[in-house]
Amino acid sequence: MVRFLKRILYRSATQNKDISYKDLKSLMKNKYIVLIDVRSGQEYEEGHLDGAINIPVYNIEKDIAKYVNSKEDTIILYCSSGSRSKQAKEILENLGYSEVYNLKEGIDKIWIK
Repeated sequence: MVRFLKRILYRSATQNKDISYKDLKSLMKNKYIVLIDVRSGQEYEEGHLDGAINIPVYNIEKDIAKYVNSKEDTIILYCSSGSRSKQAKEILENLGYSEVYNLKEGIDKIWIK
């Protein structure tokens, strides 16, 4: 199991830390992660992934410490298309968070299928 999780995280790390929805679901079953929806509050209320908290990208820098205990915690960010979550990932990495991943292509791609 540990090898499986390392493979997912390693593969994500070597691909600009983008993670697929399939890998996200596996991680959620086997590891503690902080799942953050960086869309607006209105978008979040219209629908979000189970277990996600809402920190809009424009608040991520000032609010992240309220929700994440350690800069080594695994954080998965998502938005509609992956654009805002990539921006939020860069902000968190600049703040010193080391295990930050972006949900590849956002949730619109998931909900369209």
